[in-house]
Amino acid sequence: MKLTINDLYDLSHSMAGDYLKGFTYPWEALAGIGDLIMEIGKTLSADEYDHPEENVWMAKDAKRYPNNYIAGPCIIGHETEIRPGAFIRGNALVGNNCVVGNSTELKNVILFDNVQVPHYNYVGDSILGYKAHMGAGSITSNVKSDKKPVIIHNGDERIETGRKKVGALVGDRVEVGCNSVLNPGTVIGRDSNVYPVSCVRGVIPANSIYKAAGNIVDKDEQI
Repeated sequence: MKLTINDLYDLSHSMAGDYLKGFTYPWEALAGIGDLIMEIGKTLSADEYDHPEENVWMAKDAKRYPNNYIAGPCIIGHETEIRPGAFIRGNALVGNNCVVGNSTELKNVILFDNVQVPHYNYVGDSILGYKAHMGAGSITSNVKSDKKPVIIHNGDERIETGRKKVGALVGDRVEVGCNSVLNPGTVIGRDSNVYPVSCVRGVIPANSIYKAAGNIVDKDEQI
């Protein structure tokens, strides 16, 4: 199954595109997100971006509702909505036309353009591709219960990440159903769907429907 950055993401839909080109696999990019934001932030035009808090850059046409918290380093892109109750803990690069919603928490993430995490979501140590959508209550679990380094399970292949914190690497246009848990090191290929109330681990191929563990079907085979 395909796991590379180029397999999962259209890099033209993120300020992190050039940065991500320097890696083969998306989890390799997680360590440098904070430094990347600081570098990009210093280049942003004051005509287009406000600087409301230290190390926070927000596009002037973004909409920030009351009663949320944003810590730097953080960039909020054009026409993105930060809704009430959002908790952005830092190291968050949020693209254009995104929704960060009610009681959603972000930490050490790249959200490509048009990503929606609109209701009660936790997204940590993760990368969500263009037009990815997390249903209400769906979360990325980023730490194993035994606190050991996360391993990517790709069929019989086991890929060591060397990191204790790896959430989910979610490809372009993925739909994650409500109240689902993406376990540490989950990779979901482009254009795939996850049924609501799923517990997902390992690698899900592109253009698939995840119905349950061991029940993953190709969309093109559905009647």
